[in-house]
Amino acid sequence: MTVTTGFDVRASEGGGFHAPGPGSFELPPVFYVGEFGVTKPMLLLILSAVLVVGFTWMSARKAAMVPSRLQFAGETVYGFVRNSLARDNIGGEHFMKFVPYLFALFMFILVNNYYGIFPFLQFPSFSRIGFVLPLALISWAVYIGAGVWKHGPFGYLKHQTMPGGIGGPVLLLLVPLEFFSNIIVRPITLTLRLFGNMFAGHLLLILFATGGAALLTSGNVLYAGVGVLSFALGIAVSFLEMLVMFLQAYVFTLLSAMYIGEAIAEEH
Repeated sequence: MTVTTGFDVRASEGGGFHAPGPGSFELPPVFYVGEFGVTKPMLLLILSAVLVVGFTWMSARKAAMVPSRLQFAGETVYGFVRNSLARDNIGGEHFMKFVPYLFALFMFILVNNYYGIFPFLQFPSFSRIGFVLPLALISWAVYIGAGVWKHGPFGYLKHQTMPGGIGGPVLLLLVPLEFFSNIIVRPITLTLRLFGNMFAGHLLLILFATGGAALLTSGNVLYAGVGVLSFALGIAVSFLEMLVMFLQAYVFTLLSAMYIGEAIAEEH
């Protein structure tokens, strides 16, 4: 029998415990549209877009000199992204052009990450690499586009591959390395960082939850005591994951802002 929820518990017909793994993230379709299966992570992505747009609209629609709690919350998040992420890393001249994207990016990742700790949802969307990669490619397209806008196509390519003050034969080595590092690798590292943390953290929570349940129902008093400890550790890890979820949204947005800042800077 297979129970497919946010925490995927797999037990054989004989009742043995099966440790969670990558298969725990392969949830079956919730419903079908024709032959296309709509899965839980897909619905969570749609829900997060609705939540981010709804929160932004609700917090800004009745702006006042004395803000309401919702307006204050929206302005706090916006100010954090605007000042600490965009302005500090892109610079005072052009940063406002990229604030809407960075704000939406931060909020979208944050909401999808925190799904992992909410009952009944309990699945961080970005523990699926197929959802993270398009987001990284969007950031890649934004900072590549910003660099081309600032320097032109060939000027940007030179800006990213030829460090200032260096010339001669050493460029034969540096140019391919810089191209690989600044153009090719960045979306890959953005993807793996967010995906790896969300995948590993959720897998750990599944292990503590399902392992604790298996130990508690084993019929052995000693095992049951370890099962209680497993649940307690799972709760502690949940609090740690709350910090990791925020940090991963912050780091992804921070790196995107840094890459934009580097792309439009005057010197590499």
